[in-house]
Formats: sequence, C-alpha cells, structure tokens
Amino acid sequence: MKSYLYLSLIPESLIASMLPPAEFGNYLATGTKKRTRGEAMFFEVSRDFKSKDLPVAQVDERCIPHPDGQPKRSVYLSIYRVLEHIPIDALRDLYLVTDDGRVLQLQKKNYNQPGNHELHLYQELCPVTPQIVSNLDPLEFCRLVTNRKKSVSVPRLVFAELILDKLAQDPVSASADNLPYAKINHLRDCLSSLKQAPDKNTKTVIRYINQDILYRTIKNGFFAGDNKDFCFYPFPTEKEMEEKFHDWWRSALTTGF
Repeated sequence: MKSYLYLSLIPESLIASMLPPAEFGNYLATGTKKRTRGEAMFFEVSRDFKSKDLPVAQVDERCIPHPDGQPKRSVYLSIYRVLEHIPIDALRDLYLVTDDGRVLQLQKKNYNQPGNHELHLYQELCPVTPQIVSNLDPLEFCRLVTNRKKSVSVPRLVFAELILDKLAQDPVSASADNLPYAKINHLRDCLSSLKQAPDKNTKTVIRYINQDILYRTIKNGFFAGDNKDFCFYPFPTEKEMEEKFHDWWRSALTTGF
C-alpha cells in the first residue's frame, strides 16, 4: 500500500498514514467509530522530502499494514517544531476538514499583492495561534513575523486572512453587523490604534485561538511562508462553494456552532 506524509496543524504534528487525503481527513475529524468530532487542517508533504531534523526515513519501516491487512491510519513521527523543518516547496495541497469529516482540498497558487491600503485581520495557525490586526498585506506580514533578526519571530508561519468588511477602511464608524466575532468593540479599538499610529504594523486581538476555525470568516485564503518563500491557498468564493462544494460548505456553516 502507498504511504503518505502529512503535516497536521491542529495540533502541529508530522504524521505518516496509508490513508489518502480525503480518508485521512475524515479519520482525523471523526475517528474510526465516529464517536468524536473536531475540525482538522493538514498539508500533504512531498514523499521526496528528506530531513536530518525529522524522522521521515522511518515512514516505510513504521507505516505498514496491520496483521489483518487493514491500512495503518496514523503513525506520529514528530509533535514538536515540525513546520520550521519543512520547507515551503515540500508542502503540497492543503486540506480543510469540518467537524463531521467532510474534506475540502485547496491547491497552492502564486500570490499577487492586492495593492490596497486596507487594514487586515489575520489568524495565525502554526506554530503560534494569536489573532492579529495589521496594516501589512499578507506577504509583508509574513516577512515581518518570520524576520529572525527580530527578538519576537518564528522561523515559518501558516495563517489565514479573515473578513473585516467595511471595518478594513473605517474601524470606528462602519457597521459590523455581518461579522461573527465576539468583543467587536475590542476589535474596533485594535484596528483604530493602527490607524492612529501608522508606524505600528501589528496589534494582537486575541492571544491564542480557543475554538475551531469559523470557515465562513475566511476572506481570501490561507498562507504559508518564511522570510524567503511564500505561497497562497485560495479559498473558494461563496458562489463556488454553492455550485462546486455545496456539501462541504453546508457542513462548515451548520456544524460546530
């Protein structure tokens, strides 16, 4: 049987499996007996990936079928500082899994800078999980956070941009009726502080994520990068969701709330 290599983001871990991505995602979210539920998010990692820091050479030795012929569902190879040891070019497709096990596949694309001056709301996903507002676009934000010359930085980062609607231009007066965030006034204050201090690039809204990702809050997609490489995983539009990924989208909207 073929073996696969996955980088799970919830929580950060490197996992070998004999399950292809859709089956693996369903297994992560619901288990084998469907008695558990929880969102999952993971990258497929190139099987050509070699590392002196991660035990990828053990995959073929450890990821073998059970005595009854059933595939090995998961072999945890590492649960600590995984992302920083996997280069961006070794990341393949990104998979988003709802808490009832439905899987959406996102493909890697080149990122074109939007060229606007809006404020942004980012949810960092790995290796840290604060929610941050910034006046930097996604590429600039990634370069800032992964600048190892700074005392506060990470080697590599995965994050998503979340919707702000009109708060991106006017955090004080614009309506926020369509935004499903708790403590909206605190979000307004954080955004306003960036408007008032343009030399300040970021401000923390929430120190760590304490719930599943609300997929309906994703603005444009997911990003992975460091101070050298950067990639983008576009999130389908609402129209595309309704027409092409209806079952996944309905699950994302109605489960876990």
